[in-house]
Amino acid sequence: MKNYKGETALLIATLIWGATFTIIKYALQDASPLVFISIRFTLAALILTPFLFKEIKNIDRNVLIGGVFLGLLYFLGFSTQTIGLNYTTATKSGFITGSFILFTPIFQIIFERRPPGLGSILGIILVIAGLLFLSSSGTSLLSVFSEIGDNFNIGDFFTLLCAFFFALYLIFLDIISKKYNYKPLVFLQILVTGICGIFSAVLLSFSGLEKAHFEFTGNLVFALGYTSILATVVTATLQTKYQKLTTPTKAGIIFSLEPIISAVIAFFFLREKISNFGFIGGALIFSGLIVSELVDKKTD
Repeated sequence: MKNYKGETALLIATLIWGATFTIIKYALQDASPLVFISIRFTLAALILTPFLFKEIKNIDRNVLIGGVFLGLLYFLGFSTQTIGLNYTTATKSGFITGSFILFTPIFQIIFERRPPGLGSILGIILVIAGLLFLSSSGTSLLSVFSEIGDNFNIGDFFTLLCAFFFALYLIFLDIISKKYNYKPLVFLQILVTGICGIFSAVLLSFSGLEKAHFEFTGNLVFALGYTSILATVVTATLQTKYQKLTTPTKAGIIFSLEPIISAVIAFFFLREKISNFGFIGGALIFSGLIVSELVDKKTD
């Protein structure tokens, strides 16, 4: 029953995350990426404060260090994802973000001294091939490789960075959440993300690298409400509390559904279309995620 509880919680989180690509894509018309990040996570921390006041008062040094570290990874993941989404499509952002699980075997070698097996290696190859196809709008196999440099844009690059940071987050969340109460960890990582967002938005605005803007609209209010409450408070709580109840294999399979959900929602609401090669790329990425997690269970 514990395993089913964990899987159900992660599935709910994945369904919630799947809609965020389209919602945030619309919201970035009214707010710059880091301003959006700042408001989203600061609001989420404020919402959590009265519910976790007792736990917040009793945070010790070890929990503080663990929560702050997770918060930094959380911020790096969400900020690069949001910046990338400002320059790429919701569909591509969803698929590329989904490749985060493919970085996991690499970090297992570094942090857990566990080398990847054949399944992980095959999965990495499939995902790289999938990204090549997904990033091409060409009409021939040769054009996939000749056009990749033009079609793989800065937004896709930031989204790949996001996948890198989320992979790190997945591993360290598994390590840290097994040691401490999940409630202060949830609050700390959300609070740190909000603070880092505010600092980064101000810094980049003054340096001229990103022009901060905010326009109060109904669309932005809805996006902030959805992402701060459902896609931050609820999902962070579900993942921090329940990921440890299931295996990395099952968690990876569940999380791999997110880009598929994103693509479906983007198709209906943003009218985004995927080329034939894009469908092939999506299938390869999905296959890579499944192969990396199922074929070689010894890497779990």
